[in-house]
Amino acid sequence: MNESARLDFVLEPALMEEIKEFGEMRSFKDGDIIIDYGKYIRMMPLVVKGSLKVLKRNDNGNEILLYYLSSSETCSMAYSCCLEEKKSEVKAIAEGDLEIIAIPHNKLDEWLCKYPSWKNYILRSFNERFSELLKSIESIAFLKLDERLIAYLKEKKRLSGSNVIKASHYQIADELATSRVVVSRLLKLLENDGKVLLYRNEIKLLQEFS
Repeated sequence: MNESARLDFVLEPALMEEIKEFGEMRSFKDGDIIIDYGKYIRMMPLVVKGSLKVLKRNDNGNEILLYYLSSSETCSMAYSCCLEEKKSEVKAIAEGDLEIIAIPHNKLDEWLCKYPSWKNYILRSFNERFSELLKSIESIAFLKLDERLIAYLKEKKRLSGSNVIKASHYQIADELATSRVVVSRLLKLLENDGKVLLYRNEIKLLQEFS
């Protein structure tokens, strides 16, 4: 692992040394697939820089966004697949430039028994991902699509730290499990209200948006 990598949570010094020894720093570009459907997962990604979006596909081939991962976060579903040696039911894609530490699958259970801080980190990760999944379900079940779109844009802004959201209408529609026509119409309404400016594959959030 690169010595310059920093984690935003406290781990035992001995565990940090093992992460440096066995973890592998990997870099990805926007749109790169880190985890794919139906593939065995041999490592758990721990995000160092950038963000990762995790998607789920139904029997009809439609995808929906489950959650995003940012610095110091990991994918609990990847962890579960590693331990159970089963194929992935999700896809994880880089959002912009991404750096992760790839934790080898054979270390996950060992560290869980050996290091209390790792156990706490994994349990906290499961709780956070579960909470995010509940929010996604509540959003789909109870929020109107325009409210879901606004929440989606706010989350993209939070992750990127920028008022300019780089995403096509097709991409947003896929992640919100709706049609491109509906997304385009809702975005145009936001633009007419003076809350956003629309460009090709970009959306600029104006002060009135928040």
